[in-house]
Amino acid sequence: MFNSVATRLTAAAVKFSVHRRPFARKVVVPKEEPHTHFRTNLKHYDSETDLEFDCRYEAYFNRTDIDGWEVRHAMNELSGMDMVPDTKIIIAALHACRRINDYAVAIRFLETVKFKCADKVHVIWPYVLQEIRPTLHGLGLETPEELGYDKPELMMPDIYEYPTK
Repeated sequence: MFNSVATRLTAAAVKFSVHRRPFARKVVVPKEEPHTHFRTNLKHYDSETDLEFDCRYEAYFNRTDIDGWEVRHAMNELSGMDMVPDTKIIIAALHACRRINDYAVAIRFLETVKFKCADKVHVIWPYVLQEIRPTLHGLGLETPEELGYDKPELMMPDIYEYPTK
């Protein structure tokens, strides 16, 4: 029984493969796509002025119902941009960190702002600190320098090591 079924299937397969016509290949010509089709993701923020940008992020951080993920997401967006955020945005972000009770995110955000100052850190960072200092004192925050984050930790003397003579 099995042999007869197998031979019939084999014969049908051979018959099908012999009489099968090759498919005609069609040439597909791609449509001309606009070269800037990726810019559709930017929505209406393309023509946003600096003042509108600052107001948008300040309003975002000043929301009372903001949660930790949204704060981190906005800070991540700001750190990906080629600019140092305005002090109004920094102050609003620090208040948002206080509302979600996340000290570490506030300090990391300050580190990010300092890092974004790049080669102008001696000009921009003191100005930023001067502007946000009252907010830092009001929220009980310290700067990364006050916490010792500006010095390499591994270069500090080991307190468990015996002094050698």
